[in-house]
Amino acid sequence: MVSSGPAEVPAEESGGRRLLQRRFTARLLPQLRLLVEECVAREGLCEPRRGEFVLAVDEIAGNAVEHAGGSGRLELRRVGDELECRISDAGPGFSEEVIPELLPGLDGATKGRGLWLARLVADRFAVAGAAAGTGATGAVVTLAVRLR
Repeated sequence: MVSSGPAEVPAEESGGRRLLQRRFTARLLPQLRLLVEECVAREGLCEPRRGEFVLAVDEIAGNAVEHAGGSGRLELRRVGDELECRISDAGPGFSEEVIPELLPGLDGATKGRGLWLARLVADRFAVAGAAAGTGATGAVVTLAVRLR
């Protein structure tokens, strides 16, 4: 029997259905933002949540470019009733403690606005990977929103 393509792996086994996977640099950020918006619209994420999610993803990708060596990797998946985006980089790493509790500027912080916004918008948000100062490299930021 000849197969016409790879067998579909159930979402539970694969960690969800992959919608988009891209490496990116600063030059590719505008294109990446459009691709993410197209994907989440196709999956049924409605405004204003769609715009908020796309902005949050763009902020995290921009941080990877600015603070983690100029590039990163984005993976967008549909996991159950959520859209989950993971952005990874090879930078120095950080922990969630660097994210301000209040809108940056109100609490004296001059950095962290994109991370603050992403955490605020997401239904699920996590930072994993190397913590700054440990000598290890890389961070993974995961943000997800429920389809409503």
